[in-house]
Amino acid sequence: MTAPFRGSDAVLAGRLSRNVLYGPRFVRVFPDIYVPAGCSLSLSIRSMAAHLLVEGYGVLVGYSAAELLGAACAPRDADAEVGVPGLSLRDRPGLRVHRDRLADDEIAEVMGMLVTTPLRTAYDLARWLPTAEAVAAVDALARLGRFRPDRLMDVRRRYPRARWRCRIPRVVELADNRAESAMETRCRLVLVQHGVPRPVAQYRVRDNDDNLIARLDLAYPTHRVGVEYDGREHREHGRVTKDSRRDNALAALGWVVLRFTADDVLRQPHVVAQRVRDTLALRAKQTRRYSA
Repeated sequence: MTAPFRGSDAVLAGRLSRNVLYGPRFVRVFPDIYVPAGCSLSLSIRSMAAHLLVEGYGVLVGYSAAELLGAACAPRDADAEVGVPGLSLRDRPGLRVHRDRLADDEIAEVMGMLVTTPLRTAYDLARWLPTAEAVAAVDALARLGRFRPDRLMDVRRRYPRARWRCRIPRVVELADNRAESAMETRCRLVLVQHGVPRPVAQYRVRDNDDNLIARLDLAYPTHRVGVEYDGREHREHGRVTKDSRRDNALAALGWVVLRFTADDVLRQPHVVAQRVRDTLALRAKQTRRYSA
């Protein structure tokens, strides 16, 4: 037993005794749902446990659905989330319970578990989360599900009385299914929410012979300014060398590349926005001078 299991079933089947089940070898996640002691209680594991808890009448939704679908947009400490009818289950530590209506075409199956589809999951998270987290989730799910963010408006029209549906249009406006990470989304939002023009996501830069030189996280093609989010992998020696060579190739084509880290984006967003704004202004000034 290396995955969540129902304790009463294990005892009934003779796989272990109640004394062993209640001892130090196993950890209770939810009522009658256990995992082996030492098992990492990741969101995936907790969501599998939640599925067992509501099996037969509930569906995994929200961050749980996103995690099992492969969107990986949830914070590490996110609660497992389920959708159930009526008052059959209430919130408890580590578990959030939702009672929204679900249509048959909004439910999918992953590894034998019922989850909301990418589109429905994006719709729910767009309503339930603060704007930045909602846009990051919609970006990830739209990319995974291969749908345009404005498809959320179709679901919104389907449920005219749904709670917090008024949040959907703003999230759709800010979303971009070309984003490849939550932090890339956050970097884009920092710029937009600080009044900097909206950049183009995943912009491909080619040389005069149409050879691909780079794909920039964010770009302002008119000004030839690129914005890159550097995660931990960019600090590795081989990646640093690769990034340096690529930046040199971009510079030869007249591009300026600005690089920011998580610390920049999360702790100094105004500094990030101002640096990009100043760079765009300088490039515009240089363009006017050269044109004259």
